[in-house]
Amino acid sequence: MTDRRVRAIRGATTVDHDTAASILDATRELLVKIATLNALLPADIISAIFTVTDDLRAEFPARAAREIGWVDVPLLCTVEIPVPGGLARCIRVLIHVESERPRGDIAHIYMRGARALRPDLLRD
Repeated sequence: MTDRRVRAIRGATTVDHDTAASILDATRELLVKIATLNALLPADIISAIFTVTDDLRAEFPARAAREIGWVDVPLLCTVEIPVPGGLARCIRVLIHVESERPRGDIAHIYMRGARALRPDLLRD
């Protein structure tokens, strides 16, 4: 028997334009990288919460998760609070997973313009 625990994985990315294609492409890219670097299968994912800045309205980022096979994962989309000076056109995700990895070995992924949010967690 393995020692699987609930872990939370953070990630974020940005898009240049508020279009459905831009949002879906960037979200897919982010989720695939998170899943790959954390060796996740859809069965490992408990839930995911997506936030978008209030300047993104063209598509739900959760649709990208469905498109990559997260068909039975509970997903939620909401709007990030509009803090003055905050990063524009940003998609964030908080994913709850079951994993054998220690908390310190979880790969949190920040891509594109969102790299500025957490330079301490950057992975190339």
